[in-house]
Amino acid sequence: MNTTLVRRVVLPGVAALALASLVACGDNNGSPSSKQSSGNSGSSLSGTISAGGSSAQGVAQTQWIRDFQSAHSGVTVTYNPVGSGSGVTSFTSGAYPFAGSDAFLSSDQYGPAKQHCGADPIEVPDYIDPVAVAFNLPGISKLNMSGKVIAEIFNGTITKWNDPAIAHLNPGVKLPSTTIQPVHRSDDSGTTDNFTDYLSQASDGAWKSPASETWPTTKGLNGDGTSGVVTAAKGATGSIAYIDASQAGGFGIVSVQVGSKFVAPDAAKAANDLAASKLDPTAKPDQMIYDINRTTTDPSMYPILLTSYLVACQHYGNANTAALVKSYLSYIVSQAGQQSGSQASGAAPLTPALSQKATAILSKIS
Repeated sequence: MNTTLVRRVVLPGVAALALASLVACGDNNGSPSSKQSSGNSGSSLSGTISAGGSSAQGVAQTQWIRDFQSAHSGVTVTYNPVGSGSGVTSFTSGAYPFAGSDAFLSSDQYGPAKQHCGADPIEVPDYIDPVAVAFNLPGISKLNMSGKVIAEIFNGTITKWNDPAIAHLNPGVKLPSTTIQPVHRSDDSGTTDNFTDYLSQASDGAWKSPASETWPTTKGLNGDGTSGVVTAAKGATGSIAYIDASQAGGFGIVSVQVGSKFVAPDAAKAANDLAASKLDPTAKPDQMIYDINRTTTDPSMYPILLTSYLVACQHYGNANTAALVKSYLSYIVSQAGQQSGSQASGAAPLTPALSQKATAILSKIS
């Protein structure tokens, strides 16, 4: 269990609110409007919202924005994939009306978010993606590793690719003596939080640090955001990195040990793992937050995944901002939005039940 995060519980969702029934409110000055917005045509929504955060959501957000602006010609949405930590900071400062985060709010983040919103903030999942352990080793495209071996690589205990611990799990593979160069995120990142959560739970004690958005050491190579890690890893032969799987093309990919099997990153198997995970027991009524099952022995699941969240307020001081945020976020978690985002990014869509629960929570935005 991730001990760094606030523990909360979710209130079961009520019937889903269809996007087409959302009431749009006025113009940029907050003037009310009696017209209703539509997910397809005739929308009365107008104005601009600018947000950001999770870089893992970046491809899906681009697709969701394209869909939403096509349906609402008077609306402009921008999303800056600056990373979860920066996104949440900009949200709590009031610079963003909502943020994307690859981990639910930590204890340090939750207080400022509540103070900014004037009430408990909303957190709902919108993006499920496996995190790939990806490597740059010419001539080798696949390797098997246990959680312990992965941890010992990233903590510096294993330093050569032909180390006996790696060779034992990969019989028949000719491993070079190349020095391993681990690559980590330099910015605070929900992807880092999810990866270190896996290491802390699935490494048989080899990983000593608790789960955290901040990488625990400055050793090794690093990059800012997902794109920075990809660039650093591609530029260093022998590198290994943790990258959301939708952006890990061109690398060798590790299959991680799950029970007696080895499982490659797979969106459907990541979704299966989330479905088997428990809601955090101390969540507030307007949060759907999960303690991810990292130690499964079921090979139909992939345990290194991130569940990315939308973080928003229940109430906004500007009626038009509330209408735009409510309508856009409700589209994202709708089954139509989830399918569109999944097709664009390779992530797994929320199940219909989770989609309905998230929509019911977002319907409270005013």
